[in-house]
Amino acid sequence: MDLALSDKYMQFLDEMDTVGRFADGKLLAGKLGSIGLMLFNHPAKHNAVTLDMWRAIASVLTDFERDRTVRVAVYAGEGGKAFASGADISEFEQHRVDSAPSEPYTRIVTEARTKLASFAKPSIACLQGYCLGGGLAIAMEADLRVASADAWLGVPAARLGIAYNAHSIRRLVSLVGPSHARLLLYTARRFSGQEAFEMGLVDLIAHDAVEETLKLARTIAENAPLSVLASKMAVQQALSATGSPECDVVEEFSRRCLVSADFREGRLAFLEKRNPTFTGN
Repeated sequence: MDLALSDKYMQFLDEMDTVGRFADGKLLAGKLGSIGLMLFNHPAKHNAVTLDMWRAIASVLTDFERDRTVRVAVYAGEGGKAFASGADISEFEQHRVDSAPSEPYTRIVTEARTKLASFAKPSIACLQGYCLGGGLAIAMEADLRVASADAWLGVPAARLGIAYNAHSIRRLVSLVGPSHARLLLYTARRFSGQEAFEMGLVDLIAHDAVEETLKLARTIAENAPLSVLASKMAVQQALSATGSPECDVVEEFSRRCLVSADFREGRLAFLEKRNPTFTGN
């Protein structure tokens, strides 16, 4: 590959049979074993997300969902200086100057965020450097967030004269509570990785966020897929304002786990004092 990627991601991607290039190479996607990687590769602009990148996100995640070998997805930013610094502001004059041209832009971004929110497999965001605005919205849709100490997170909407969308604000409040959400939104301040960890916006702080993220992804991928998915859906249901339909789905997954081959494998592995090998069946 002739891509200017950091060493760990270069090694990870080089081991993959194929790497998908989207948005003129500004979004990369690949799979290695049970891990799918979606990499924002626009380091010249701190991985600012262009409209074409937003457009490609749903396609990448749909492919990960359909591939049974992929058990966990990792979202990351190339270059080490940013996960994603937000939407590409240089496109705003063309796409977001008033309500009429904003409609197609908003629709595409909403489709990407909807797919991120409904992604059916575990997901981890690896945060290095800047994670701002739309980049933070993407990271918040991941199930888990691992950040380096030099990460900076924030919502600059108040300094741009725009409003953060309602869905992302609900997600922010669910993670940090209303008081910290107000602090982030009203001040437009950037908070360090440690500060974000202390307010609940980040789940783990690591000296080497890339290595910690891949280690976490491998740990999740080694567990029983049905059990992990049941847990993911149960947490989503617990956070949902609606009730019974989601409860029914969670109960159905619980029943499926009890009659699964993986449940039998887990019991046998425990009794035989060995590591289980789960198949997702």
